[in-house]
Amino acid sequence: MIRSVQSTFEVYVKLNKKVQPEVLMSVQSIDDAGKLSDTIAANLPTIKLSDRQALLEMDDAKKRLERLYELMQAEIEILQVEKKIRSRVKKQMEKTQKEYYLNEQMKAIQRELGRKDEKGSEVEDLKKKIEQARMPKDVERKAIEELKRLEAMPPMSAEATVSRNYLDWLIAVPWFKKTKESRDLPHAEKVLNEDHFGLEKIKERIVEFLAVRVLVKKPKATILTLAGPPGVGKTSLAKSIARAMNRKFVRLSLGGVRDEAEIRGHRRTYIGAFPGQIIQMMKKAGTMNPVFLLDEVDKMSMDFRGDPSAALLEVLDPEQNHTFLDHYLDVEYDLSNVMFICTANVLHTIPQALRDRMEVLQLAGYTEMEKVEIARRFLAPKAVEGAGLTPENVTFTDEALQTIIQRYTREAGVRNLEREISSICRKIARKVVVEGTSFSEEVTAPKVTEYLGVPRFRPSMAEEKNEIGVATGLAWTEVGGEILVTEATLMPGRGKLTLTGKLGDVMQESAQAAMSWVRSKTDDLGIPRDFGRRTDVHVHIPEGAIPKDGPSAGITLATALVSALAHVPTRRDVAMTGEITLRGKVLPIGGVKEKLLAAHRAGVMTIVMPKDNEKDLADIPKNVLDSMNINLVETMDQVLQTALAGPLPVAPPPDEPPAMGDQSLSTRH
Repeated sequence: MIRSVQSTFEVYVKLNKKVQPEVLMSVQSIDDAGKLSDTIAANLPTIKLSDRQALLEMDDAKKRLERLYELMQAEIEILQVEKKIRSRVKKQMEKTQKEYYLNEQMKAIQRELGRKDEKGSEVEDLKKKIEQARMPKDVERKAIEELKRLEAMPPMSAEATVSRNYLDWLIAVPWFKKTKESRDLPHAEKVLNEDHFGLEKIKERIVEFLAVRVLVKKPKATILTLAGPPGVGKTSLAKSIARAMNRKFVRLSLGGVRDEAEIRGHRRTYIGAFPGQIIQMMKKAGTMNPVFLLDEVDKMSMDFRGDPSAALLEVLDPEQNHTFLDHYLDVEYDLSNVMFICTANVLHTIPQALRDRMEVLQLAGYTEMEKVEIARRFLAPKAVEGAGLTPENVTFTDEALQTIIQRYTREAGVRNLEREISSICRKIARKVVVEGTSFSEEVTAPKVTEYLGVPRFRPSMAEEKNEIGVATGLAWTEVGGEILVTEATLMPGRGKLTLTGKLGDVMQESAQAAMSWVRSKTDDLGIPRDFGRRTDVHVHIPEGAIPKDGPSAGITLATALVSALAHVPTRRDVAMTGEITLRGKVLPIGGVKEKLLAAHRAGVMTIVMPKDNEKDLADIPKNVLDSMNINLVETMDQVLQTALAGPLPVAPPPDEPPAMGDQSLSTRH
């Protein structure tokens, strides 16, 4: 027992540095059990006072040694655990110190070499930028998680590049920055009038929008859609809106986009993934409330990569776009402060669900007077500057501009007008170079012909003579209204109706309906009853290479047929539009403003149109309406009264006997 206690005490002394080594020497030399236990107990500093007291009170030396042995074993276990903890902490400290020391050495070496500690400083920079970006809490959490992952990656790994790019995008997108919006209505009106002439309704709508912004701090976003032919100023109008509201302007062209990822972005798992164009443009704008122009919405297409117009539904829906989710960012982004403006040439190619979210403003085109004004105020100065000339070198008279508009361009917009003016400026620029900068010229109407060559258009269709079997119709096309001449001719045959001129299905059906109406009214129209057995009718609409379709040529086709069959000329100064039914009723059609402006451009001032379209006359400029004679009709009889140059024959000519071998019965019912 004595030996056990002595060896245990030796272990204890080695673990507990507080006991002096001399004590161990003296303990080893004691043989007496009582004295040994008392000496060891006196030199155990970690034992409780109560345990020492208990040892003193024991009479039996053997029991005392046993109790002492137990106490020492317990203390040794505690001391061993302490030693383990101490050594672990020491190792950790050594490692940390070593790393710190090595990092400091590395920094010193980098400084000596004139380089920086790229990764450390990059992580610090990103951390600062994340704090400054003032992201929403959940986005910030995601950014910090990504930063921690980036920190743990080797700097040259491909994964690190992906992470770094992702963080750069999260930081670059505006999360809180807004431009202070101008709510000064007179200023907005002034800006819109400076940039655009005409377009009164659209300017009114924009000023109304701003008025609501003044009264309501965060009104529901509206999606304005400017629809109209090319060259009427849809894109430049959107720029003016941005200027009037003092907002940043960004433009995204959707023509030909057919991949849904262009709108919503690619997922980060793909190589070279990027956010969608919406987020890219928001980054470009740098603010949360830009004017965002979605150009050519009607020219999107779809293929196996998805339907981008369906992806736009979320962007353009005020109820959803405050939580727009881009696949790349993978966090919700608020688009509710953005003012979206869409432009389109036609609306029928836009999916119905997308059209439902838009407020459509139609830009039909300009009248001749408006075009002269636009050319004088905007196009001519721009063309003069573009050709490197000064206002002293060249001036345009109003008559010259009018000649260009009437004889060289016939369009709804002003693009070709701008081209023709630029063409004149280039020719004058050549003279300025040859003759010196002091050269100056006033461009008058005769000089326009000298510079631009042979006129492309006749001044007016109304000046032509009346003819049999020719009627003038009005058509709506994607590039504005058009005049459509319809011809009908007769030849011996068996009642066959031939239609040419690349007509669509609807137009062919209109021609069939017109023919059926004419055949049912032969007596009233003074047409031979049996013409259906002896005469072939050929209806042709010139410019055969251009596809034409729609129901609004119905009354024009019927008028041409009646004129040909009754041998009564039609008036060439009358243009008409309207759908026909088998009972001779005239039904309403669309595109009235475009059609009337086309007639005005062509110099046709008498118009026949359905009575149900009377409401559309409110959109026509007053000066155009005042110069035109508009006949509102409900039946074909009223159309013929206006359109034919003379009265119809009173009674039908007598029936001729059927040709030999023709066994068919009379077609009269």
